[in-house]
Amino acid sequence: MIDALLGILLCQLVGEVASRGLSLPVPGPVVGMLLLFTVLRWRGQVPDQLRATAQTILDHLPLLFVPAGVGVIVHLPLLNREGLPLLATIVVSTMITLLVTGFTMRILPKRK
Repeated sequence: MIDALLGILLCQLVGEVASRGLSLPVPGPVVGMLLLFTVLRWRGQVPDQLRATAQTILDHLPLLFVPAGVGVIVHLPLLNREGLPLLATIVVSTMITLLVTGFTMRILPKRK
């Protein structure tokens, strides 16, 4: 499990270095995830140790939401004050995303 976790973290580190070093507009962990995906595709399979480690991380994923929940509680007065503009921004941006996605999906089949 330690070897698999080290591999995951190494991919993230390489992604972070590449993202910052090349001034990419993509976060380092995303680049690292793409690197890990590329390596796994090249190998043709996911090693059992990596699969077990990834499953363990996924089993404990809800724990990662605790800091976000604490942040919401800590900033509750700010959310009460700025909640309506925040809600309006979320609704409008979601609608724009849905419209752009819908139009894109209508255009793409015509191009094939």
